[in-house]
Amino acid sequence: MSAPGENTFEDEERDVVEDMDEEGSDDDDGGEGMEEEGEGERKVYVPGIEPLQAGEELEMDHSAYRMYHECQTGAPCLSFDILRDAEGDRREQFPLSMLVCAGTQADTALKNRLLVMRMHNLHGTQKDKEGEESSDEESDEEEEEEDQAKKPQMELAMMPHYGGINRVRVTQCGELSLAAMWSEKGQVEIFNLRRPLEAVHSSAAMAAFVKQQEEATPLFTFSGHMSEGFALDWSPKVPGRLVSGDCKKNIHVWEPKEGGTLWQIDQRPFSSHTKSVEDLQWSPTEATVFASCSVDQSIRIWDIRAPPNSMLSADEAHTSDINVISWNRSEPFLLSGGDDGLLKVWDLRQFKTGRPVANFKQHSAPVTSVEWNPVDSSVFAASGADDVISQWDLSVESCDVGARVEGVKDLPPQLLFLHQGQTEIKEIHWHPQIPGVMVSTALSGFNVFRTISV
Repeated sequence: MSAPGENTFEDEERDVVEDMDEEGSDDDDGGEGMEEEGEGERKVYVPGIEPLQAGEELEMDHSAYRMYHECQTGAPCLSFDILRDAEGDRREQFPLSMLVCAGTQADTALKNRLLVMRMHNLHGTQKDKEGEESSDEESDEEEEEEDQAKKPQMELAMMPHYGGINRVRVTQCGELSLAAMWSEKGQVEIFNLRRPLEAVHSSAAMAAFVKQQEEATPLFTFSGHMSEGFALDWSPKVPGRLVSGDCKKNIHVWEPKEGGTLWQIDQRPFSSHTKSVEDLQWSPTEATVFASCSVDQSIRIWDIRAPPNSMLSADEAHTSDINVISWNRSEPFLLSGGDDGLLKVWDLRQFKTGRPVANFKQHSAPVTSVEWNPVDSSVFAASGADDVISQWDLSVESCDVGARVEGVKDLPPQLLFLHQGQTEIKEIHWHPQIPGVMVSTALSGFNVFRTISV
């Protein structure tokens, strides 16, 4: 373990530095920015409303966050998922800890890794000190010791994997922690995460893990897709049940056998889409139902008891490729995001009408990820290729709020927060056990944060 800025792990095959920083640096443009307008004068900068002028710079407003940390893992990760831990649910007391599984997209196939990260000793931003300030009598040495005690820490277990990793999704199947992974090899692989999880919790296990440095060996591999893909999701209702979709429009459902170490996959694909399947989501309430979205601009609802055709379809749900969907855990709502930059909320009770119940255009580039908050059914977040993460609350009505930002018009009242500071954001997830905390991955690394809005 190491303080930020120091090497925390070295791969014997190549140099990799993981770095976990607290709150960002002074020149970081992350978060809800402040725009310099003149000496000593600032105003709120809203992405997409007004471009920065020559000489203007963004400065992060730390008071807008309850927590903010950054970390890097060497090669960028296009996809990740959060592993549930044994620390309990609804926990908010600092310091916090979390487990993340991710896959890299390195510059060569041989340099890729499947990663398990344990981030811990995560403290809140300075404003969470509840007004405490160092007394005049407190020595510099004591202040330094306090700062050192609050340094965020990270352990990283890396398993070599040949080929870039397109998407990672994790689940618990009995005693097994499993990761499903789409790779550029055109295969879907299942991995047992027992050894890397042991390594990030024990220095002795980590030493043995690093010494072996063996290539990740899957429990199971499916090569029946006709091309590579990105769409992948574990069932929340049936442990071990999986669905995968590829760039040739085909979807396959996996049924677990023998305690979650083997799978039976129907070779007859669900194939109503006419172009690449971009995302898949199981229903949180119906064990046999899942949703899909596609480059063909449609969203479809399927029941595995009645293949191969979808039950419901919105054929022109967006005006361009639909990249991502998210199924609300407690309400009959589906969220979608597309290349058109639009976010749309669909009421599945009215799905046949083909009209969303809400439509937001805040992102100025394709939407790359969407997800409902796991504990607040009215809140969701989205990320875009405009390097912005947006947070929304559908329970807010137009009459509930005045102007959110002085001097800025036409902001939707449901828009809670805009987070910046990363380059080419790929995926976001709410932490399922820590209310309000989000993790995001981008070419520039990971952000772990909680805003004052959620």
